[in-house]
Amino acid sequence: MNIPDLSAASWRKSSHSTDIGGECVEVAALTPMVGMRDSKDPDGPTLTLSHTAFTTLVTEIRTGAHDL
Repeated sequence: MNIPDLSAASWRKSSHSTDIGGECVEVAALTPMVGMRDSKDPDGPTLTLSHTAFTTLVTEIRTGAHDL
């Protein structure tokens, strides 16, 4: 398993995230994948997905497929 080097990644926080807590997601465009992490824990775990998997996840979230 290859672990990507994220030291030079340019992370962007979701426009839906706020500074008062809650769900704070950051993403980074990596080659050839997309990184995701919790902005409150930038040194914590990072999820990496292919661009196709990331697009599918975002589409499913927008349509409520993962609502509890």
